[in-house]
Amino acid sequence: MTTAGVRATARIGARADGRGGTALPVLEGEGPLALRRTRASGDEARVMLVGAMSGPLGGDRLAVEAEVGEGARLHVGSAAATIALPGQAKGEARYDVRLDVSGGGELRWLPEQLISAQGSDLYVSSRVELRSGARLVFREEQVLGRVGEQPGRLTSRLTVRLDGRPLLDQELSCGPGAPGGWDGPAGLGGHRALGQLVVVRPEFESEPPQARLLEEYAAVMPLAGPAALVSALAPDALRLRRVLDEALRALDR
Repeated sequence: MTTAGVRATARIGARADGRGGTALPVLEGEGPLALRRTRASGDEARVMLVGAMSGPLGGDRLAVEAEVGEGARLHVGSAAATIALPGQAKGEARYDVRLDVSGGGELRWLPEQLISAQGSDLYVSSRVELRSGARLVFREEQVLGRVGEQPGRLTSRLTVRLDGRPLLDQELSCGPGAPGGWDGPAGLGGHRALGQLVVVRPEFESEPPQARLLEEYAAVMPLAGPAALVSALAPDALRLRRVLDEALRALDR
């Protein structure tokens, strides 16, 4: 910790253990980022990200890195929502997610929501590197403001690459100081919960999911590769989760 904010990185390394399961030779947390291994399911290792302190606050630099080896299966969740808050240190906070999945590996990245509290300023960067044959479920949910308050400034960029080739690269900025119109009909239409789900499956190469509406403010779109993107808006976090869960069940079949 410094007067400019907290610097912390959590690291996860998953490897096939040779006995039909997944080992975690690397499981390291720092500062507000604590990692806990939880009960496994079949050949899948499960890790919970536990926030040991409030944040991210203004000036903080937090990062989570996960590497999944060939034949390993890793499920990462979080114990509670992450709340971006204003801090004593001035300036933007950053939260970086770096994920790497080898061919034959599988990562299910399913944390709880990120809440942008009034007065906060957070930049989230998520970068996923996949190799041929990798499988991915990546969920991102954002809630703009707590109950009865306006949101802070939130910018989020998500990049997914397969063998160095981009599958998805997009950025969205919301809240005070964001480009005009983010809250209007061409942006979020007044909604305060937004989310996306990226699913990568080798079998989508020959049988890609069909583009379709899930409901008025949610849609499934095939990407240029063995992947699909679900984008959704909702009035609250509960409704958003229901929509994304329904979409994931349909894509997991």
